[in-house]
Amino acid sequence: MADDSFDSLRLSFMQDFLPVGIAMVKRVKRGGASKVIEVFTDSKDPFNELREEGEPEARSFRERLDQVSPGLGNPVMKVTVEVDDASSSDLGTFDEESLNKFLTRIEDRFVAIEECLSDELVDISISEEKE
Repeated sequence: MADDSFDSLRLSFMQDFLPVGIAMVKRVKRGGASKVIEVFTDSKDPFNELREEGEPEARSFRERLDQVSPGLGNPVMKVTVEVDDASSSDLGTFDEESLNKFLTRIEDRFVAIEECLSDELVDISISEEKE
């Protein structure tokens, strides 16, 4: 349970507090503390405005953190996966004839893809020779 609360805190920090903090720092650099106070006096929802203002830089910062360690900047939400055994047994069985038809269709598609790719390679080599 302690792990979940830490992850929730980190997620909240990355999504809410980081953009607000970045926006406040930008405002201080731009016009001093009066620019920060201005948003609280002029806006009906100052935290949302600051969050939107700082989000582009926060996103960039989170992406750089993810390059250091995936999930560090953009925390991954935990997911619980359950498998219903009854549905997996209802897949049915293929008889030999239907399986052969299915495999033949796959093979035909591979042949078509190979033909398309070989045609494109020929077109590329012809255009390179002309240059």
